[in-house]
Amino acid sequence: MSQLETVAAFVEGAPPGELADVVADIKSLTESSPGLIDELAPAFEKYNEEQLVTVKLPGSSQAVLISAHNSLGDGRYYDVESSSSFQFNHTTQKASSVQSHVIEGAQADLVKATLKSLATYIAEHFPNAAFGAYPIESDSKIAVIIVANKYSPNNFWNGRWRSVYTYDPSTGKLEGSIKVDVHYYEDGNVRMLTNKAVAAAIPSGSGAGIAKEISITEKKYQDELNKGFVGLSEGAFKGLRRQLPVTRQKIEWDKVTSYRLGQDIGGGSSKR
Repeated sequence: MSQLETVAAFVEGAPPGELADVVADIKSLTESSPGLIDELAPAFEKYNEEQLVTVKLPGSSQAVLISAHNSLGDGRYYDVESSSSFQFNHTTQKASSVQSHVIEGAQADLVKATLKSLATYIAEHFPNAAFGAYPIESDSKIAVIIVANKYSPNNFWNGRWRSVYTYDPSTGKLEGSIKVDVHYYEDGNVRMLTNKAVAAAIPSGSGAGIAKEISITEKKYQDELNKGFVGLSEGAFKGLRRQLPVTRQKIEWDKVTSYRLGQDIGGGSSKR
């Protein structure tokens, strides 16, 4: 594997909200190859589209999505809600050159109705999220995307919720996946990655019906995750915890060399 391929793998595997840190480390480790970052443009584009990164347009507080579904090519993307297109720099993750862009076609009304219904769902169930709906596959289907980021670097963790669905009006089928990516790195390095495939039928074929089914699906998956976490906490994780000594008091590890093994830790008398 070449140096470029190795470094590109680091970029594509960067945890949520930590791409800038990864790039800074790459620059430090490859000082002898100053032009390497410029060669990573394809890796940055792949990362940004797969991670569904969000960006705020100049002069706006509303976050919009970056994905393969709303790409216009040559680094330009569009947002249905704001009726605009924009240039996106995949290396700096900044948007510029905003222009008007209005969608038309067979699925335009369904896309707008879905966005309207999704807005209500998002407001009720996410503290902060970006979402979008786009006509895809020659305007025969629509893609629906929801992304929620939560970054807490001061507490050594970052996380991202990504759900992507494809709705086919001709069959009434909704298919997609829900992905959760959480990185915890205080005194260690733990990362949780999930990928839940989902499928459902929406006979009504309406935007409200699509949003309702997404709400039901995501609530069910969140409940599954919560039960899984409880099981881990009470089971596997509990088994990994250090048990208290007989005295039921925590050991002061900075004073461990002064303990007398039998008497102070075990609670009994020591024998010499």
